[in-house]
Amino acid sequence: MYIRPFDPWKSRLCTCPFKYTLNVYTGCDHACVYCYITSYIPKAFHVRTKEGLLPVLERELRRLDKRYIVALSYSSDPYPRIERELGITRKVLELLKRYNVRCLLLTKSDIFKRDIDLLSGMKCAVGITVTTVNEKKARLLEPNAPPPRKRIRALKKAREAGIPVYARIDPIIPFYTWEDFGATLSALEFVSHITVSTLKLRSDIGKRMEAKFPELMAKLNPLYEKGERVGGYRYLPRELRFQILKEAERRVKNAGITFGSCREGYHSYPSCDGSHLVPP
Repeated sequence: MYIRPFDPWKSRLCTCPFKYTLNVYTGCDHACVYCYITSYIPKAFHVRTKEGLLPVLERELRRLDKRYIVALSYSSDPYPRIERELGITRKVLELLKRYNVRCLLLTKSDIFKRDIDLLSGMKCAVGITVTTVNEKKARLLEPNAPPPRKRIRALKKAREAGIPVYARIDPIIPFYTWEDFGATLSALEFVSHITVSTLKLRSDIGKRMEAKFPELMAKLNPLYEKGERVGGYRYLPRELRFQILKEAERRVKNAGITFGSCREGYHSYPSCDGSHLVPP
């Protein structure tokens, strides 16, 4: 079964509406330092194809409840580098279009601009994740992902094609990406919705962050030690987290963009994930 109900680790702080999720590939080669999939996907930064994906997917789509959105993708980016040659995600989108499925697409790549011709005829919204527009910081955090400005230019093309677009500024990292929030928001001022989320640490994420950003983690660790634990993750202290989220919300709304937060216990409107943008 490739289409599954989205269940984000049974987090009590998740506010997502019911939707399905589909990961076209297994693993993600962006190799982001803060990535959570290393806790449950073996060889998480090595991308693999899925056996019999397309015929199995078509059978599932025939009986899918079309009221609900299918999200691509939350565990493995739908546009890894090999998608340029394989085109599997494009074939998946063709199936979704054929069966009139509502789709919420999220990526950290610019490859999706190849599929704008297809996406513009679908019931979908397209989003990108931009942790920071600072190119140096982005390379350190997301070593194999396309530069953020490249992703943003691709998203503008989608907007120009009439596709609803949104963005995630995620994760917000105090003393690092939070300093760039204003510039990042300014670069994304054309989107309709922005979702934000603060850095959440598991042991595997913490080890990678320690190895790559020892000075930063020397500042962050004392904060996370005071924070709460939710579903295996360490959070920033609630007061500090909400202070950051409140300021992010103020800036996003002042830009005329709707605001959402992800697994924070903080409010969102009209949706946390941008699903309200998907046409009915």
